[in-house]
Amino acid sequence: MGNVRYGARAMDQVSNREVEATRSPIWSKAVTVIFRTDPDAIAAVLPRPLEPAAATARLRIATVDMGTGLPSFGAGWFGVRARHGDVEGEYALFMPMSTEQATTGGRETFGEPKKISQLALDLDGDQLTAGVSRMGSQVASISGTLGPEGPGYEIDKLDFYFKLLPDPSGDGLDGDPALVYCRRHETARVVRPVTGECKLLEAPLDPIADFPVLEILSFEYAEISSSQQGEIVERVPAEWLVPFMHQRYDDLSVLGAKS
Repeated sequence: MGNVRYGARAMDQVSNREVEATRSPIWSKAVTVIFRTDPDAIAAVLPRPLEPAAATARLRIATVDMGTGLPSFGAGWFGVRARHGDVEGEYALFMPMSTEQATTGGRETFGEPKKISQLALDLDGDQLTAGVSRMGSQVASISGTLGPEGPGYEIDKLDFYFKLLPDPSGDGLDGDPALVYCRRHETARVVRPVTGECKLLEAPLDPIADFPVLEILSFEYAEISSSQQGEIVERVPAEWLVPFMHQRYDDLSVLGAKS
């Protein structure tokens, strides 16, 4: 019998490629919009024990180069400010990714709400366009003009995720989910302000349009390097997360809803 590649591997051959990749600097080209939004909308989407912080949301659309020689892939992020006790960070609602590999690793390792989507980020001189679409709906659209290059920066950030799985019986979850802190270190270069427009569009499965763009606080393009490290900080009762499962797993019944 030859080598059976699905067979068990020696322990020195076992590794978590997702963790290894995200602990190393990964460069991307990204456009990021931070805006003030409805605080009631933020409060409505946060599972316990998270609570609202500042009434702001963030949208990012990026193309990522993993440095492996393979083509870059599309990646996105939409989330709101939140806090866990005295710790403040961001709670992700929607993380569109253009490849299966970028989607499954983050979902299973960190609990990231990743979904396979179509993303684009294009530069034509000083003109920028970007967008996200999924399951037949355009979710977000960005367009604008780049301003002069400014200084780079480095920041540390914290994201909140819930690592959970549905019960095979179809009733609730298979156990109490983990609240994950994902600590990120981000370095930005080629930072340029953007003057333009950010549209959150009606998409039944990914309804980020429920967060009105009341005031744009930051709108910029940059080349960004990011590394991250995750940690389970506590387990929370499953019943706290069951009402929010549709954030992670599509409720396809909404596609047949009549207005």
